Amino acid sequence: MAALDRRIVYHFDWTVCVLALALAGAGLLSVLSATWGNTRHGLDPLVVRQLAWIGIGATLMVAAALFDYRSLGTHAYLFYALAIGLLIVVAVAGHSTGGSRRWINLGFLKLEPSEVAKLAVVLVMVRYLREEPPRGGWNLRHVIIPALLLAVPAVLVLKQPDLGTALILILISATLIFVGGLNWRTAAVLLMGAALAAPMAWHYLKPYQRERLVSFLDPQSDPLGSGYHIIQSEIAIGSGGAWGKGLFKGTQARLNFLPEQTTDFIFAVWAEEFGFAGSMLLLGLYTALIARGAWIARHARDRFGALLAIGVTGIIFWQVAINIGMATGMLPVVGITLPLVSYGGSSLIAMMAAMGVLISIHARRFLF
Repeated sequence: MAALDRRIVYHFDWTVCVLALALAGAGLLSVLSATWGNTRHGLDPLVVRQLAWIGIGATLMVAAALFDYRSLGTHAYLFYALAIGLLIVVAVAGHSTGGSRRWINLGFLKLEPSEVAKLAVVLVMVRYLREEPPRGGWNLRHVIIPALLLAVPAVLVLKQPDLGTALILILISATLIFVGGLNWRTAAVLLMGAALAAPMAWHYLKPYQRERLVSFLDPQSDPLGSGYHIIQSEIAIGSGGAWGKGLFKGTQARLNFLPEQTTDFIFAVWAEEFGFAGSMLLLGLYTALIARGAWIARHARDRFGALLAIGVTGIIFWQVAINIGMATGMLPVVGITLPLVSYGGSSLIAMMAAMGVLISIHARRFLF
């Protein structure tokens, strides 16, 4: 056992570890800046909590790296059932804030089960798709069960309501099904069906969600209402210029013009203070992490590990793409946090644990 641990340490993927910690550090700096001056003495409680969650997340990342990822397949459905149970608890007795019921108040942490659901959906999809597809690839009959596995958590998340996380669940599942061996004809049929169903889905959105989607096309039509988030975020990003205003000198966040400045729009805080150069640095860190995840998937020793690496990397990719697209006005505001950077214990801890799974997949390709 000791010899095995030494081999895992020897093949530990420091690239993933350093990139994850660097992004968490950038997030901590942004939270510190966004809350600077809120208290007369000491650090804002949000900064202290974020620092504590980074410590917990880093510990879980190392623990997950030492854990044999292949064992996750055995417990995939149990983990999925646990995530569904937590989502049901939220629906019945969850903590409500801002009109959304998304959290379970544990005292020291407001657990957000939808973050657990992301990992659970990845795990259960990979567990189902780990067998090689038949000749010609998966067809419509083969995607019925994955669709049902996706539908249950997606509906529960939409009920909170949390359109952003539901969208992430759909995109991650679609990515895994496609990469897992979906044939092109079936993919075309599913895409056509999704396009035809989109107008029907419009009627199930909350009024404020519809307003946000409409304001995306013309934010100035309601500058103090549904278009406010996008307008203020664009002002913050644009005012950063090439090199930024400097740490603690961003006015949009400091004067509270920028909404959700520590969560959904934390990229705007970073861009205002560090400018285009800092934004490119942050995007470079994400690009390197996503590329490393793809590399680990490509070189995994088994199909389960490869698909699991794709799923974990897919969470990072889709959340970064949507969050930054949302902050820059290129996509509608749907409420997506920036992974490893945005404030939030559940998200940060879950993502760092997922990075540990990536490290485990990399290390164990040398062990069997």
